[in-house]
Formats: sequence, C-alpha cells, structure tokens
Amino acid sequence: AFGENYVQEAQAKINELAALDLEWHMIGHLQSNKAELAATLFDWVQTVDRLKLVAALASHRPPARAPLNVLIQVNIDDEASKHGCRPQQVAGLAEAIAGQPRLLLRGLMAIPAPHPEIERRRAAYRAMAALFDTLAADHPGADTLSMGMSDDYPLAVAEGANMVRIGTALFGPRPSRT
Repeated sequence: AFGENYVQEAQAKINELAALDLEWHMIGHLQSNKAELAATLFDWVQTVDRLKLVAALASHRPPARAPLNVLIQVNIDDEASKHGCRPQQVAGLAEAIAGQPRLLLRGLMAIPAPHPEIERRRAAYRAMAALFDTLAADHPGADTLSMGMSDDYPLAVAEGANMVRIGTALFGPRPSRT
C-alpha cells in the first residue's frame, strides 16, 4: 500500500501506476473541497475527523468502486496544531460512517505528539489502543489501528498498532512544499 498526503500529488501517481493494481491510502488532512476527488482516487482515507467529511466522501464514492475504507483520525493528545477528532467524538463519527453504504469503517488512526520521553508516547498509544478496543466491540468490522511512523513504529506496534506509516525510513525526508 502507498500513502499520500496530498490529493493532487496522488492523482498523478495513481494514474501513472494504475496498471500495477496498488492500494492507495490518503494519510494527510483532507479538506472538504477535495473530498470528491479523494473519494474517486483512494482505496482508504485515514484522516476522517468530522461529519461534513463523512457526508462528502459518501456522496462522491463511485458506485462502481468498492466502499471506501475509512479510519477515524483521533487527536489523542488534544494538540491545537493537529487535526483529528477528540476521543469523545469517535462514537458519533463511527455511527455516521456505519450508516453510509459507500463507506466502510475500518478503525482508528492517530499521530501522537512527538515527545522525547518515550513514556509520553507510550501513554498516547495505549490510550488509542483502549479507544480502538471500545470501537471494535461496537463495530466488529473495525480491524485497523493505524499509528506509528518511521521514528517510533516499534513502540506503536508493541502497543497494538497493526498498520504503520514508514515513509521517511523508505523514501527519505519529504521535500518542502513551495
């Protein structure tokens, strides 16, 4: 699977590599005005964090495609600069997603605050794992906990992640967008 942060950049890559039958994940913040294009391009959107986005993705997912796999992005550390819903909003978003036949609720995603103290990150990952267990009990199809990146994925896996994002380790640092 390949993850992309930006819809426009992904479109060119997805079109160029279409013959390879790859699975594409939207892993960056998704603006509502890009939801129509994202719903047609991607197999997964890992950054659903509001009801408006749920409705936009559901209404634009082409009927000829399988339902769009969706992860709810949680701002587990309540960082003002981060996207994602609050933990207490997960249940409502999950119900909204589950009510959309063109969307398939698969689980949760989080990017905890980078912190030099490993135990602070571990606490965030444990909180996400507990939230995921609650979600999965109510929605048995929820099978994915996406957390951890190149610098901390072993810790995330140890705390329950079954999907990680390791782009920097594979491809190097992302060039600045100008």
